Amino acid sequence: MDELQYQFELLNAMNQKLSVDEKMFQMLCNTSSSAFLYYNFEDDIIRTFGNWKFFFKVNIQEIRDISGIYDFIEDKYVLQLRELLFIEKKGRKSDSAVIRMKDGIWVECETAVTYDENENAKEKVIRFKNITKFKNQNEELTYMAYYDVLTGLYNRNYFILLLGDYVRKAEEERASVAVMFIDIDDFRKINDGLGIVIGDEIVQQFGQFLSSIKNNNVIVSHFNSDIYCIAIYDPCGARSVEHIFRMIHERLQKPFLLSNGMEVNITVSMGVAEYPEAAKTTLELINCAEIVMFKAKSKGKDSIQYFDVPILNDFLQNVTIENKLKEAAFSQNFMMYFQPQYHAQDRKLRGVEALIRWKDDDGHMISPSVFIPIAEKNGTIIPIGTWVIEESIRIYSQWKKKYKSDLILSLNISAIQYRKLDFVSKLMKILKKYEVKPTEVELEITESVLIDDFGEITNKLVTLRSYGIRISLDDFGTGYSSLSYLKGLPIDTLKIDKSFIDTVVSDDNTKIITESIIYMVKKLGFETVAEGVETKEQFEYLKSIECDNIQGFFLGKPMPSDEVEELLKQAVV
Repeated sequence: MDELQYQFELLNAMNQKLSVDEKMFQMLCNTSSSAFLYYNFEDDIIRTFGNWKFFFKVNIQEIRDISGIYDFIEDKYVLQLRELLFIEKKGRKSDSAVIRMKDGIWVECETAVTYDENENAKEKVIRFKNITKFKNQNEELTYMAYYDVLTGLYNRNYFILLLGDYVRKAEEERASVAVMFIDIDDFRKINDGLGIVIGDEIVQQFGQFLSSIKNNNVIVSHFNSDIYCIAIYDPCGARSVEHIFRMIHERLQKPFLLSNGMEVNITVSMGVAEYPEAAKTTLELINCAEIVMFKAKSKGKDSIQYFDVPILNDFLQNVTIENKLKEAAFSQNFMMYFQPQYHAQDRKLRGVEALIRWKDDDGHMISPSVFIPIAEKNGTIIPIGTWVIEESIRIYSQWKKKYKSDLILSLNISAIQYRKLDFVSKLMKILKKYEVKPTEVELEITESVLIDDFGEITNKLVTLRSYGIRISLDDFGTGYSSLSYLKGLPIDTLKIDKSFIDTVVSDDNTKIITESIIYMVKKLGFETVAEGVETKEQFEYLKSIECDNIQGFFLGKPMPSDEVEELLKQAVV
């Protein structure tokens, strides 16, 4: 009897434990976001657990009821799910698949089957897990990896991959691939003047237009900011470079209508490089197209430039010069030359114009017309320009102390230097450091200095002139607005450009213009300097029409400081 009581109590305890385990199992299933289907092959028992009703609004009471869940699955995934639910028919132990339901939910399905020693299926469990959030995040990451968020076009990385496929295919089929590198002209002015939001909308709208060009043989991408790239496989006919260029050019004849009602016109510069003529690899092909795009910009923008070997060679030479220039700027490896300016009537020395010279490590003299534009582009013009100012003033101060000379030192200043906020204060500190009077210094400005912000630069010139510094307008007659500058600028001297002097003796029209300039300038109270005077005939003619000062090879070439000292010695004698 005691044994029976013991067995009863043990059985009761086990039932209680099973009940607790069952409750825990039910709780876990009910709180899970997944749904489970269990099937026992031996007893033909089928049960569903977890969040079943969320996925399938159908009761499963026997195995044949499983087909009811197919009504909730998108048609193209039904066969895949059917094979997954009955993997035991192929003797598999487990498998999984991702399917999409008709309500848009993405579901990960996993099936696991156990077998007996005779390899007969005993039990199987199928889990349905909602992975919509993960799937959407994954698709978003995939989109971000391959597409540009702003325009919806391919991004740079994906474009390079696809272009690589084009190049490999072209190599096999002996075809060609064209790359068009497109840049919106003066986009920085749009961003600065109208705002980044407007700039982004223009980028989007232009990108939408370019998107209409793409097809199986044309891929379009947005690299960044205002840069786009198009790749064309086997360009011909409607997908030729010329046809696409015409489409773009025609579209840009009309303005973009923005969301705020504003209409904005843009132009673009394009560079074109083709495989295999320009380059054999993907990145080289893009680089070549970019290089010739910059050539299109340098020719006046709103144009297209095809790849040409001389353009590439010029670019590579500029890259070499740029690298050397950075080293030279760091080590201040430059020289100062000075070209004398003489009073026309008595040939007495008026002053000198300071001119920078650069001999690279290989001993080659590199023209300022070559390296100054590069310096302005890469930013080294600031340290170089500062060195030129200080070195010229230092040398001038030595001449002054040694020879008691009373000259004018003319300095060429880059537009970028003028725009620096501390330009005036730095210049005044250098003058004070070397005890040079502001009245002994003349700053030469060109139209490029004035063209972007006439008002700001004019105010700065007024400040400089208030300190006594002279202002000279250089290259007069070469710009579009020189006469208006004479009216609004606080200048002391006007330099007549060499292009007039070259034909002033031989061409009657040039004579008339030159005489008119000198007469007008005298009436305005300015001095005149004729630069580039190379012959006696030019000198005598300019003297006869009362040009104030002469500069050029006829009276003196640019020379190092020690040769200038010889001139000063003679002047003292």
